[in-house]
Amino acid sequence: MRFAEIFSPKINWKQFAPAFVIVLNTFIWYAMTYSVLSNTIDSLHVSSAEELIVFAMYYGGTAGSAILGAKFLQRARETYLLLWMLAGALMTALLVTIPGNSTAVNGIILFFLGVSLGIGFPSCLAYFADLTTVETRGTCGGITWGAVGIGTLVLALPLTSFDLSMTFLTFAVWRALGFVAFFFMRRRTRRLQQAQSSVAYVSILHKRDVMLYLIPWIMLSLVNFIETPILEGLFANSYILVGFIEFALIGMFALVGGILADLVGRKRVIITGFVMLGIGYAVLSFSSELPFSRYLYTACDGIAWGMFSSVFLITLWGDLAQDREKEKYYVFGGLPFLLAGLLAIVVKPYVGFISTVASFSLASFFLFLAVLPLMYAPETLPEKSIKDRELKDYLHKAKKVKEKYT
Repeated sequence: MRFAEIFSPKINWKQFAPAFVIVLNTFIWYAMTYSVLSNTIDSLHVSSAEELIVFAMYYGGTAGSAILGAKFLQRARETYLLLWMLAGALMTALLVTIPGNSTAVNGIILFFLGVSLGIGFPSCLAYFADLTTVETRGTCGGITWGAVGIGTLVLALPLTSFDLSMTFLTFAVWRALGFVAFFFMRRRTRRLQQAQSSVAYVSILHKRDVMLYLIPWIMLSLVNFIETPILEGLFANSYILVGFIEFALIGMFALVGGILADLVGRKRVIITGFVMLGIGYAVLSFSSELPFSRYLYTACDGIAWGMFSSVFLITLWGDLAQDREKEKYYVFGGLPFLLAGLLAIVVKPYVGFISTVASFSLASFFLFLAVLPLMYAPETLPEKSIKDRELKDYLHKAKKVKEKYT
């Protein structure tokens, strides 16, 4: 199939642009802010208990505000998203005071930083889903996450020469620029207003298709963040370099995974990601001291999370919501990934007592086990879309064969 047929004329680029801007700005802001914030808290040399309390405040604010925001912010969504971005910029600017504050004050600041992330996060992704179609949502997610990977790397390079205050102020400015861009772009975009039925949290959990995807997603998030401090100890001084390499791979394979999700379906891409990540941990469990094993794990992890980012985190939950309000679906899709980060902080003090071989073996086992529910999960990309693309591909090949022999 010709590459251009994947995109044009299916994607309405003008309609998609505001969703691209807000998701791009949000994920870069979240990733960069959290990374620097974690390093800042570590540099304060607080006790493990104090660090856990501070971040528990952050994650508690994120979870509670996400649940409430998804319930009450469906109406006048664009206005609330603007206020949400502005609040994020203000809270990020307050982070410059972290080194001089007490633990109690830092806990309060992190709580409201978590609120400034969580309260609009489901609406942000629901907005993305509403401005894309099910046939092109994977590709749009891949384009967005590819840009997130590139944007994060580009923004991270100059920050190495900034002090802490300038770094946090740069993140605040970045968030504010997203606010300005979204303010003007959403006014130029004509949205199709569609009535969507409301749905309760409990009824979502009773849906078989949701649970068959949610259980593997929770298992994946738990494994990923439990293993993070163990991997940090294994890679030691090269961990930062490995992180940059993985971010580049994630950006690249997010686009590949998104396109494949629209061609062959979401489920195949997700299962491929689980298999890749399981292989990566299996290799580490056998020979973690060999450089080749670490390189192979880095490649597998980057490829897998590229696919997960565009499909599991952004695309899938909008598909499952169909014509219903999507915010609550994205609460279930976003919170396992956001909240599992607390596990890395819980595990960190005990890394020295954990066997890397046993840890990586268990991670590989649970990842392969998580594939089982996916085998029974329904494909969320309509079968008609898959058949249409296969037919187009067949006709294109038949045309080339005919031209060759005539």
